[in-house]
Amino acid sequence: MSVMEWPHDLLSLDDWINLPETPEYQVEVVEGVLLVAPRPMPLHQRVVARLAFLIDELAADGYSALPEVEMVVSATPLTVRVPDVLVAPGSVVDANPPRIDAGDVRLVIEVLSEGTRRTDQVTKFSEYAEAGIEHYWIVDLDSPVSMITYRLIDGEYENFGEFSGVAEVEFAGSPLTIDLNALTTRRAQRP
Repeated sequence: MSVMEWPHDLLSLDDWINLPETPEYQVEVVEGVLLVAPRPMPLHQRVVARLAFLIDELAADGYSALPEVEMVVSATPLTVRVPDVLVAPGSVVDANPPRIDAGDVRLVIEVLSEGTRRTDQVTKFSEYAEAGIEHYWIVDLDSPVSMITYRLIDGEYENFGEFSGVAEVEFAGSPLTIDLNALTTRRAQRP
């Protein structure tokens, strides 16, 4: 096991870029402070992969859904999050930036897990709203699998629907049908 040199000051974007890669951990920075957590569990990863694929297939032309991409929420103080799924214009994704600016992101989806529940429902909720991300969806894997969708109205997220079973939602003018139970099963929903 290698030991990483721990930063002694608030991180800048240059500091963040120069950190060594740590595939065994999930790493983010919040207001300049490095946050390190274990990688999510396999079921969580299955759900994230399926959501990203499904939304990428069903979303309006011009949008791409991606799992676990670095997103700069704030440059000063630096906050870089790695949402479970983000949706941005295809032109932004096609440019292949090392990280995506929150101002370019239209939708973020977080899948709750034991270690992230409060962060996803409180901290990221306010960070994403302040960054102007129009849609924020939270998926809860506790039985029955459910999803709450929020939309930014006048700078605040408003609940736009709570779903279990099948979620019928709209994103960027396209209807999306998501079988929430199929996200956790061996066979995925087919678009």
